[in-house]
Amino acid sequence: MRTRLRWSVCLAATILTVAACNQGTDKPPSAGQGPPATTSCASKGELTMWERSGGNKQMVDMLVEAWNTKTPDCKINLTYIPHTEMVGKIAQGIASGDVPDLMGMDLIYAPQFEKAQQLVDITDRISGWSELTTASKGHMTVATYEKRVYGVPLYADVSALFYNKDLFQRAGLDPNKPPTSLAELRTYADKITALGGGIKGYYLPGNCAGCNIFTVGPLMWASGAKIEAAGPGDDPLVGDGVKQVLQFTRDMVTSGNVHAGDRTENGETFHLQFGSGKVGMMGTGNFNITLARQQNPTMKFGIALLPGMAPNSSASFIGGDLVVVPKGSKRVDDSVNFMKFLLSDEVQVEVYAKALNLTTRSDMTNNKYFQAEPLVQDVAKALTVGRTPYTLTFFEQINSPQGPWLRMLQRAYYSNDSLDTIIADAKREMKAIADQS
Repeated sequence: MRTRLRWSVCLAATILTVAACNQGTDKPPSAGQGPPATTSCASKGELTMWERSGGNKQMVDMLVEAWNTKTPDCKINLTYIPHTEMVGKIAQGIASGDVPDLMGMDLIYAPQFEKAQQLVDITDRISGWSELTTASKGHMTVATYEKRVYGVPLYADVSALFYNKDLFQRAGLDPNKPPTSLAELRTYADKITALGGGIKGYYLPGNCAGCNIFTVGPLMWASGAKIEAAGPGDDPLVGDGVKQVLQFTRDMVTSGNVHAGDRTENGETFHLQFGSGKVGMMGTGNFNITLARQQNPTMKFGIALLPGMAPNSSASFIGGDLVVVPKGSKRVDDSVNFMKFLLSDEVQVEVYAKALNLTTRSDMTNNKYFQAEPLVQDVAKALTVGRTPYTLTFFEQINSPQGPWLRMLQRAYYSNDSLDTIIADAKREMKAIADQS
């Protein structure tokens, strides 16, 4: 996650401002049927691409380099835009007609841009692609608005349960049997915390909305709950799993299974916690494989799916970026061909997998590179149970540091307020936000 799920509060206002300029359009710009897509140039001349900083720069650089090597007649000139400036940059470009040919976009905000008619509808261009049947479901869900498609996966991050095998062994637990339910997770955490010496069984980021939707949200999904309100009239926080998970997390805090300092974690050091060797189990992302090894080269650890209340239930948050075509692009054919290139078997294996990054197609995870690196293969399983919240007001409902999602969690973790009251308050606030979208 790398804390990039943070976004400026001007997001909705910026998108709505540009949308107002488009009110004369009855429907979003469409690429039409177009010529059959290939993985080569549709025309000659350099392509321009914008990507946000703070994402998976190394992966995007490799993908663009692979395209440029294969297609020297239509190389991509890649520009990184500061993460906090990306929305304003896009809005200004669309208003003036000065847009890149294609761009990478934080997938969680795609529905807002789609509704505002700022992206090109590529549905008819890609409708017959077999690669889409196994493309990341989370990405494709948010790439779709009113049954029309606006992008394909650029790269994926997933959340999973990382567990310290060394601490498991010291606590008398089988290091090859991670918990498969929240009840087991609590039992294991108790035993690990009992080791003492500053070791805790679990980790909860107490002041980071994005970290919690990435790691606590899946516990609720795996327990049958729905979190966000998709739009006006939709209800958030539905299902017994919401209260069950809040009770679980409250119990983990009150029992002393998390470090006291976790309460102030705002995302800045979230990615460094597991590699400290002081945490038995933690929800985090595939990016932590490399980071943990760099921090703690001798630590043995495993990866499992994030569990729910019932045994063998699981879920994951799928994050990352989409590649999309902004309204006004003059090179739609080449942009769509680049999408085809990204989803091709060769690129999925020889670029994504070879670099030990997640493939964006679930049928590509059984490859020689992942087979040689079992931890990547383990975390890739999350693609099959992952999801991405679909809402036009993700920042306001979920990701805002002052929003109802984080406020609900903090009250559950650190107060004695009734959980029913806490949930009712958050439900009312989230629904009011969605009803105004």
